Amino acid sequence: MASLFNENNFDDLYKHLKILAEDLPNQENSDLIHQALLTVLQMTMGQTDRLDWKILSASLQDLEEGFKVFHPYRHVRKISIFGSARIPASSAEYQLAIDFAQCVVAQGFMVMTGAGGGIMEAGNQGAGAEKSFGLNIQLPFEQGANSFITHSDKLIDFKYFFTRKLFFLRETDAIALFPGGFGTQDEAFECLTLIQTGKSAPMPLVLIDKPGGTYWTEWDAYIQKNLADRQLINPEDQNLYIITDDLKTACSAISGFYRVYHSSRYVDDRFVIRLNRALTEAEVQKLNEEFSDIVVSGQIKTSVALPEESQMPQPHQTQDATEHLPRLVFHFNQRNHGRLYQMIRAINKMGEGAPEHPERK
Repeated sequence: MASLFNENNFDDLYKHLKILAEDLPNQENSDLIHQALLTVLQMTMGQTDRLDWKILSASLQDLEEGFKVFHPYRHVRKISIFGSARIPASSAEYQLAIDFAQCVVAQGFMVMTGAGGGIMEAGNQGAGAEKSFGLNIQLPFEQGANSFITHSDKLIDFKYFFTRKLFFLRETDAIALFPGGFGTQDEAFECLTLIQTGKSAPMPLVLIDKPGGTYWTEWDAYIQKNLADRQLINPEDQNLYIITDDLKTACSAISGFYRVYHSSRYVDDRFVIRLNRALTEAEVQKLNEEFSDIVVSGQIKTSVALPEESQMPQPHQTQDATEHLPRLVFHFNQRNHGRLYQMIRAINKMGEGAPEHPERK
């Protein structure tokens, strides 16, 4: 709010609050604005100390900047590229990240990185400043914005990791992970956790290594031995990601995810999958035969846009017109997301030979 008035000018604050209160009934999303303002007011009456207010203020500043930067690009599909800041420009992984970023930009995606060096720098270099974002984090060491994104209006400096992660996952339509350290591992497991629990919309997650590299295959062996074999994850959860050391495979895994599948959401207890083309009766019957285990009741059915979809906006819902897209509707058990990914891949295989659709949400 510092851009609107002097933070120490209380007369100015009172004036803006009065204008807002009078105009609030006419504001779009007035109910949510009212709730946010009410929450802040309730905090002023509670046991909130100065450190709490510092956290709240800095978090809101992070969010405001992120919303402002991403808003003009909200209908463009984006891919997050994660990987180590310490990988040198002379390495095979660095060059592979450049080539991968160039490939997905050519498919219609924009690229998001952490704005640092190594793999992040390679991602911004390959995509170019016009087609990439930099989500930088303020650290006392190692993390300065790379030269390919430094002067871009799509560079954001976040104070907190959690607000930075929020925008990575809120804005992204695909995730690519290259070898990295604790940060990359953290991003890998957080993405998997959100996808596995249904807190993130389905999206392709590709783990990419240099040709002949073993970083992700050894990681996958750990997952198999210590998680899958001990039944700490569902047997199908390893379908949530794809491991490859081939550039063409990595690019196809991203764009192919949106060949027929467009997006999805819940309407009450129904799971709605939007499609880029309608499926035939035979194709829907095949889905019912193969994936009845994840349907709680009834069957997978074709549908037009449900009336409730225009009345119940959700986080990550696309705001451009999707009412013309055909649908699949069913009662998903909301537990077996690995199987849901298998179903999405089966749907996309039904559209093999059709044009791929990564370009618009």
